[in-house]
Amino acid sequence: MLSPKSAEVVKATLPAVGGAIGEITPLFYQKMFAAHPELKRNLFNRGNQAQGDQQRALAGSIAAYATMLVDDTIPEPADLLARIANKHASLGVIAEQYDIVHKHLFEAIVEVLGEAVTPEVATAWDEVYWDMARALIGREDALYEQTGVAKGDVWRTLVVIERRQESPDTVSFVLAAPDDSPLPTARPGQYISVGVHLPDGARQIRQYSLTRAPGQNRWGITVKAIPAGRTADNLDMPPGEVSNFLHHNLFEGDEVSVSAPFGDLVLDDSSAPLLFVSAGIGCTPIIGMLHYLDRTETDRYVTVLHADRAPSRHAHRLELAELVSRLPGAELHHWYEDLGVRPPTTTVREGRIDLSQVDIRPDAIVYLCGPLPFMENVRKELVGRGIAPTQIHYEVFGPDAWLPDT
Repeated sequence: MLSPKSAEVVKATLPAVGGAIGEITPLFYQKMFAAHPELKRNLFNRGNQAQGDQQRALAGSIAAYATMLVDDTIPEPADLLARIANKHASLGVIAEQYDIVHKHLFEAIVEVLGEAVTPEVATAWDEVYWDMARALIGREDALYEQTGVAKGDVWRTLVVIERRQESPDTVSFVLAAPDDSPLPTARPGQYISVGVHLPDGARQIRQYSLTRAPGQNRWGITVKAIPAGRTADNLDMPPGEVSNFLHHNLFEGDEVSVSAPFGDLVLDDSSAPLLFVSAGIGCTPIIGMLHYLDRTETDRYVTVLHADRAPSRHAHRLELAELVSRLPGAELHHWYEDLGVRPPTTTVREGRIDLSQVDIRPDAIVYLCGPLPFMENVRKELVGRGIAPTQIHYEVFGPDAWLPDT
C-alpha cells in the first residue's frame, strides 16, 4: 500500500494524471518501442497497438488501480489483476520487464505533465506503479509455479493432428505433443497462447480458448480469420495477422509453438446453476466448459444462450447442440440475425438476443463471452433482473478495456 504522504499526493494529483493518461500511454509505448523494437515485433500485439486498444486498456488499469489505492471504499480490482497476470503469464512475461515499462512510462509522464511532476509527485506515482507491479509479479510467479514451469518458460512445440473448417471464416485445430506425451492439465475455460513467425520476421502471439482438452494429450482451439474493417472510432483496422496466417499456413502435420494453459475465466465447480451466454466466436470457452461438464456427467441446471449472424456462420453449431443434449439438466437457445428460410421455433429465434424470453435462475453463475458491446448489454440486463454482479464472469479476446462496476 502507499505511504500516507504518497496517498495524499496521489489523491490530489489523480484528476490531472487521470485526465492526461490517454496522452501518456501512447507516448509511453512510442518511447518503449523506440528503445526496444523487439518488444513490438515479438511480444506485443501489433494489431492492438495500431487500433489503440492496448493504450486504452493500460490507461484504464492504471487509473483503476490508483483510485483503489486512495479510496478505502473501493476494493482491490482482483478480477482485473488476475486477468492481466494470466495474460502476462501466457506470454512468458518476467519481473525484469517491469523495469523497462517503469523507465519509459515515467519518461512519458514527465514529458506530458512537465513541471507538475515535482520530486514529491514522482515519488508518489512511483509507489503506485511498483505497488501494482509487485501485485502482478506475485500473481504471475504463482501461476508459473502452479503450472510447473520456470518463470517465463511457458512455450512448447505441438503438432496439428486434425484441422476442420467450422464455418466460412473459422477453423478448428486439434494439437498434440510430437511424441503424443501428456500435455499440462487445463482447467475448463482456459486458453493457450499461439506464437507464429510472420513473413516479415516478427513473432506475434495470440490467445485462443481451449475448446477441448480430453484426457491430457489433446488440445483443441478454434481460430476465426479477422478481416480488415473499421474500428468504433472510424479508423482503418487491418486484417488479423496471426488468425489469417494460421488459416492459410497451418495444416495437419505442421508444428506450432504454444504456451501452457492460463486464464482466470474457469468453470465454477460447485452445484450452482450455470448460465452461458455467448456471441460469435465467443462460444469457444463455453464449448470447453460444456465438454468438461459432459465428461464429469454433471446433473447441474445449465442454460446455454448463443447469438450469431446466421446458422451458416455459427462455428461449432452441431457440437454445441450435441453437448447440451447430453446434459440432463441443460437447455439451449439460439438467436440469429438472419435465419434464412428456416422458420423460428421456441428455442431458435431471429434477431438479437432477448433474455426476457428465457427463464433465468437468480442463483445462476453466469459466463459471458463475445464482443464488448454484446457483453455490456447482456450484463446490464442480467443485473436488472436481479443477478448479482459477483455472479457474472466474462472473457475478453484482447486487451481488457471494459472495467465493469462491481
